[in-house]
Amino acid sequence: MSNSEWRVGVLFSRSGVTTVTETEHFLGTALAVEEINAAGGVLGRPIQPIAYDPGGDNSAYRSLARRLLAEDDVNIIFGCSTSASRKAVLPIVERHNGLLFYPSMYEGFEYSENVVYTGATLNQNTFALAEFLLRNYGQRIYFVGVDYIYPRESNRVMRDIVESKGGQVVGERYIPLHAGDDFLQQVLSDITRLKPDAIFSTVIGRPAQQFYRMYAEAGFDRRRTPIASLTMAETEIREIGANLCTGHILSATYFQTVEGEANTRFVEAYKSRFGSDVTTSVWSQPAYTQVHLFARALKRAGSLETHRISEEVLMEDFMAPEGRVSFDSDTRHLWLHPRIGIAREDGLFDIAWQAPGPIRPDPYLTASRFEDAWLEV
Repeated sequence: MSNSEWRVGVLFSRSGVTTVTETEHFLGTALAVEEINAAGGVLGRPIQPIAYDPGGDNSAYRSLARRLLAEDDVNIIFGCSTSASRKAVLPIVERHNGLLFYPSMYEGFEYSENVVYTGATLNQNTFALAEFLLRNYGQRIYFVGVDYIYPRESNRVMRDIVESKGGQVVGERYIPLHAGDDFLQQVLSDITRLKPDAIFSTVIGRPAQQFYRMYAEAGFDRRRTPIASLTMAETEIREIGANLCTGHILSATYFQTVEGEANTRFVEAYKSRFGSDVTTSVWSQPAYTQVHLFARALKRAGSLETHRISEEVLMEDFMAPEGRVSFDSDTRHLWLHPRIGIAREDGLFDIAWQAPGPIRPDPYLTASRFEDAWLEV
């Protein structure tokens, strides 16, 4: 490794089924690296990213992670988006004693000394969403998801919450990650027949975008029967067409419309760097934040030794664009700011509810699961 730079790996897909969201991860990462380097780097040395595109292929994530750690002389990787890609990479990262910074919301129930988790856990997005839907739209909820671990675990927890509060899951269907229109039409036929009050969707990538288009074309009243999601954020809304998405709901820890100086600076910098018509989102913001957290830890550690960075980063307290964040050292996850947004005509979100402050991560759902005093939705 050169003594004049800090080499790190970047492993996000800029092609394949999750192109839109993972490109946002990549751009958030790139912006943070550029900001840090423009300010003089860390201890006078720039961060030098080595970036690969796995193309949404889990075997490529695995082989490229091995390449970064074994051949490119890298200890730190910023990467992965889906839980499937994280699970593919994790044994490689642990075997080579690397450190993965993982920025996506996910299903929880995982702990590794070789991972820093900066996305939301289910208690930081799903709990509030269940309460919001039941109180504002009705008791009958329909589930649709892609067939892998994150949607199935999210739906399992959502079902428990809905039923514990007197609601009913009227249908549950899973589709392939690369599902075509035929699969989506079956879902729409289910919704027409069952007449739920809201749809909870854990469909991701291109099928999710097409599902929203087809839902609008089918004539469903989005303000009375919305699709609620943990993932369908500003950039994908723009990709679909904002006029086709008004009324739909997103439960997330960040929206471009969050008020505050840190977010104003982030949005302005992001647009200045990548174009005035782009939007920030819950995909780009955690990726951006985790690089800054890493740089602060690196400054204290003075080396890229995995154990030192891992220890130092857990001490961080940082004013992120979403608000102040800090680590829960017991779980290696961040305290974050749950919010619920409703899509509007310009493709951004009106924040309909937000927690009064950052909420402790509970990736194992060990706390009282459905009695959240802070939920005043």
